Amino acid sequence: MAVVSEDQIGVLALWNDCAPGDEHKYENWYQNEHLRDRLRVPGFRVGRRYEAVDGSPQFFTYYETESVDVLFSNVYLAQVNNPSPMTREIMSRSFINMNRTVCARAWCEGKMTAAHVVTIRAQDDADGVDDAGMRALARDLDVGRVEKWTAVNTDMETSTEEKIRGGDATIGNCIVVHVLREEHARKLSRKLRLSLGNKTEIGIYHLLCELRADMA
Repeated sequence: MAVVSEDQIGVLALWNDCAPGDEHKYENWYQNEHLRDRLRVPGFRVGRRYEAVDGSPQFFTYYETESVDVLFSNVYLAQVNNPSPMTREIMSRSFINMNRTVCARAWCEGKMTAAHVVTIRAQDDADGVDDAGMRALARDLDVGRVEKWTAVNTDMETSTEEKIRGGDATIGNCIVVHVLREEHARKLSRKLRLSLGNKTEIGIYHLLCELRADMA
């Protein structure tokens, strides 16, 4: 688990599927309620939603916060422990195969987000990933940014939302490569699968939408 400095950016990272037949309800909830609710919590900067091009689960969502402390703030905890009626419904039946982890951003190379991301998820730090090699990817013209997130030990009571979902899986760490073009993302994914084997879970996702706090 991460040792967090006070100025370290927080990341709430989520992967999940949607129950078949609930897609319209799920999208309506995300687009018209949930993203805005999260981004109205003080300290939340941006939320981004993605859908799988290759890999699973189907959806990848993450939120950047000003610090990890924001994800333990009274305002945020009040929200996850007092879900709206629509949130209760969606989380009780539509959210499946949920993987949710509070993370600290360990490092970041590059400034730009892009249309696609390759996510490299691991359960612990003994994942065989070469951080130096990953950071060097940022020099590629088709890569906008590369960042590593490391799980933070929450050591807190399970939230009402997680109880409704029936419990969440978690990650140990994740490297996210922001890639401009799908072709390049697929090439990178193939290369990583050959070098890492079954030590990590690799997925390619394309951007669906982004919401920033000043627009929520």
